[in-house]
Formats: sequence, C-alpha cells, structure tokens
Amino acid sequence: MINFRSIYKSIGYAFAGLAYVIRTQNNAKFHLLATGIVIGFGIWLQLNLIEWCLIITAIGIVWIAECFNTSLEELFDLVNPDPHPLVKNGKDSGAAAVLIAAFLSIAIGLLVFVPLLIQKFQTLLE
Repeated sequence: MINFRSIYKSIGYAFAGLAYVIRTQNNAKFHLLATGIVIGFGIWLQLNLIEWCLIITAIGIVWIAECFNTSLEELFDLVNPDPHPLVKNGKDSGAAAVLIAAFLSIAIGLLVFVPLLIQKFQTLLE
C-alpha cells in the first residue's frame, strides 16, 4: 500500500530544502532571477514545445547542481568546520559542477534564443 502521508511529507521536506537553498545561497538568488528572465524571454518569443523542453531542462540542471552543491558544502562544514585542503577541494569541485551546469545552460539558451531573437528583430524591421 502506498503511504501518501509519507509522500506528502517528503515533498514538503524537498520544498523546505529548496527554500533553504534560495534563502541562504547568493548564487541561488541569481539563478532564481535568471530563471525568471529566461522564462519571460521564452514567453515573449513564443517557444515551441521542443524549445521549452530544452530551456526547462537547462534550468533544471542548474538548480539540481546548485542544490547538490549546497548539500555538499553543508556536509563539509559539519564534518570539518576548520579550513582543510580536502574540504576546499570538495567545495571547489561542487562549485565546478554548478559552473559547468551554468555554462551548459548558457549554451543551450544561446542556441535556442539567438535564432529566435534574430527572426524577431528581422520581423520588426520589415
């Protein structure tokens, strides 16, 4: 039997975790702003289904990386709050994952948005 109460609680914990990431991580606040801008551009440019899938996937990958990075940082701070080269390496590696995800999302965004923006401006100039 499926325990829906347990599932409901798990979803609540997940939203609490996301709220924690946004509340405590400066980069997550930037990601939230960027997410809003990108969605706004997508609506304005009337993305098709495939384009939305690409953009939403890119956004999701960045958020997943940011959440995992925050988890790693919290764990490192708990295990060893004092500066240590291995802790630094671990935190830097987590940050690198976010950076790679951000670059990936920028590349996807450029591939999706630039042709549509060119088309939009050409239409406006005609």
